[in-house]
Amino acid sequence: MGGCERRTETPPADVNEALPAKTTTLPTSTESPTLAAIKKRGRLNCGVHQGLVGFAFTDNRGAWRGFDVDFCRATAAAIFGDPDAVRFVPLTAEQRFEALRDGRIDVLWRNTSWTMGRDTGGELSFAGVNYYDGQGFLVRRALNLSSASELNGARVCVQAGSTTELNVEDYFRTRGIEYRPVVVKTEEEARQAYAREACDAFTADISALAAARTTLPNPQQHVILPDVISKEPLGPVVRRGDDQWTAVIRWTLNALILGEELGVTKANVAALERDSQDSRVRRLLGEEGEFGPSLGLPRTWARDAIAASGNYGEIFERNLGQQSALNLARGLNAQWSARPSGLIYGLPIR
Repeated sequence: MGGCERRTETPPADVNEALPAKTTTLPTSTESPTLAAIKKRGRLNCGVHQGLVGFAFTDNRGAWRGFDVDFCRATAAAIFGDPDAVRFVPLTAEQRFEALRDGRIDVLWRNTSWTMGRDTGGELSFAGVNYYDGQGFLVRRALNLSSASELNGARVCVQAGSTTELNVEDYFRTRGIEYRPVVVKTEEEARQAYAREACDAFTADISALAAARTTLPNPQQHVILPDVISKEPLGPVVRRGDDQWTAVIRWTLNALILGEELGVTKANVAALERDSQDSRVRRLLGEEGEFGPSLGLPRTWARDAIAASGNYGEIFERNLGQQSALNLARGLNAQWSARPSGLIYGLPIR
């Protein structure tokens, strides 16, 4: 892939277009208005990044791939039993919240930080955290820097109107370090400015920096400094006011996390559904309880989500971990029970 962002032709976001209705979901008397509209439409409208390696991008055949993309597919599978019953809507940072507010998308799975301001603004709700990130700096190895505190007087590329811009301003101001911000409209422009040496450093979430580095002509000539200057809990966002739809997204995410914790994988989910005597696994896979119908989903909602994209660990490794070009360590995104432990903790289904 030649760049973090690929420009592809995207059909108009006609959310009213009716597709053939699916019949795999169960009705409920208290069904979410959002979920009811999705079922009537026949597909999920999922907002994603317009092109970020590892998270959301189109491959050479035009198919959407990535960490967030897999969560979109898992959500569609939980609703319809079909991971392809989803329309991906690529959005810039500036477009993402407005697209959610005006109903062009049903859920935003797009490396978005959960902050108090966003959560208490009255229009948005975060349903969980699927990636714990932090902001850092990408610099040329030839500068021989060991810390961001050595960037005195440096030109720093940063995206406008983002938490990234605010964080970097706070970082340098509190340390009394002079810097020259090179503020551009999009992440793509920031990466391009860094690549042509219009700035000395590029600041963004560390995962985005790792993605950017893979697209540079000589990735080994660039290094991510060890400083982590912020906490960036990334997760799915929905419109406020539809609590049941928020629960659908929250519990789909938790089902994928529990799948990894309980050893349920894309490869063995069918066998475990048939043979497992572990009550935790049986509840997860719909063999015990009415957890899916309580959400307005089929009993097999979690099984279908795992069968579509794999469990959380499989999604991580394929897109961001050792099986990917980014080769990111699990770190904080390891399971709470792993050694060393991380922050990923699935809520119990019971």
